[in-house]
Amino acid sequence: MTLVQGRPSDCSGRLEKEVRVYDFLDGLGIDYQRIDHEAAMTMEACAAVDEALEAPICKNLLLCNRQKTDFYLLLLPGDKPFKTSVLSKQIGSSRLSFADAEFMERFLDITPGSLSVLGLMNDTEHHVQLLIDEDVLKGEYVGCHPCINTSSLRLKTCDLMDKIIPAMGHEPRMVVLE
Repeated sequence: MTLVQGRPSDCSGRLEKEVRVYDFLDGLGIDYQRIDHEAAMTMEACAAVDEALEAPICKNLLLCNRQKTDFYLLLLPGDKPFKTSVLSKQIGSSRLSFADAEFMERFLDITPGSLSVLGLMNDTEHHVQLLIDEDVLKGEYVGCHPCINTSSLRLKTCDLMDKIIPAMGHEPRMVVLE
């Protein structure tokens, strides 16, 4: 795996949703690095990518309430355990569970294993609320997929918070998970 600057020089053969991410970041003037790799479906598979990227890839979870009317994208450090009860209390939503893949595809244009904060650029109707564990913001960089799990990006944390998320029109809510 080789860390390279910016978008691929040739985007032929790449999915449209991945190319849209590069167009979006380039349009904002964001400096980013990229690694192409085998499909990374689990956090364990992301360990080698993290090392090459020199940035931790966030664990991304799409959650919903029991009625499937409220949806949340939770970003937390990959090695941090997730406890539903702790998050439920903080956001005032009981009975949180993992959202079905159909909602991931419908709202974010992402398939399981590729979930990323960058999918919020596809959520123009704001069906999904962004939740970020405060520990995600402690590093200089954050790693994420460009809506496909065969590439990973290294973004400056400040660019994510100050430029990327605001450009997607989503207001992050900070949470503290134990």
